[in-house]
Amino acid sequence: MLGYALVTLYPLYWLFISAFKTNQEFYEHPFALPQAWAFSNFKRAWELSDMGRAMVNSSIVTFTAIILTLFLGALTAYVLSRFSFRLRGPLTGLFVVGMLIPIHSTLVPLFIMMKNVGILNTYWALILPYACFELPVAIFVIAAYMSTIPKEIEEAAIVDGVGYWGIFLRMMLPLTLPALSTVAILGFLRYWNDFAFALVFINKQSLKTIPLSLSIFSDGFGTDYALTMSAMAMSVLPTIIVFLIFQEQIMKGMVAGAVKG
Repeated sequence: MLGYALVTLYPLYWLFISAFKTNQEFYEHPFALPQAWAFSNFKRAWELSDMGRAMVNSSIVTFTAIILTLFLGALTAYVLSRFSFRLRGPLTGLFVVGMLIPIHSTLVPLFIMMKNVGILNTYWALILPYACFELPVAIFVIAAYMSTIPKEIEEAAIVDGVGYWGIFLRMMLPLTLPALSTVAILGFLRYWNDFAFALVFINKQSLKTIPLSLSIFSDGFGTDYALTMSAMAMSVLPTIIVFLIFQEQIMKGMVAGAVKG
């Protein structure tokens, strides 16, 4: 376990020590500690990449897509896991098939579709595809967790006069918080780090997300690794913070889904 932890954490450690090196030191001593800690790398990387605006754009896209994914995923999972109807099996299979579609194979059709609709170069050009492609995973995880909740709780609420919307909003959502947290963190990692969709669907400088802002340090003739590492170190900090906050809920949601499956 200790060895696995070291292997997993070493790339993160290497990223942060590399962020304080000059380009020459990065090439000559790639695995050593910096001889002189270049804190100015972070200031230059922040200014050149317009990291502040990129973080705002990434935050808007990521958190809106997460809210949309959680609401639609939880609502669909509630229907599929708590109600019996004729099309439940085919609908469940349809969402499972959705997990098998390579998302990058849909870039061209999505580009044409968004151009016709007129939402290219807007936040929705990223929010809608992110939420749609994350929905199958969200439904699978949340439905597995909801199916473990005793139906007697739901039946007691119905006897007390609570409607289905009340049961969903006031009972099922709070009870499935671990599964929702799992879906949220998985979605956050995918949305925050996505490069392909942002590259194809966003051309406006004012709407560029963090992965696009990092590309400014590399061109066809070379890469400024010192500034690239500094910018990457700043961009991964929100991911680490979110994971540390929700790690307990994530483990509960993953374990519950695994046991049910």
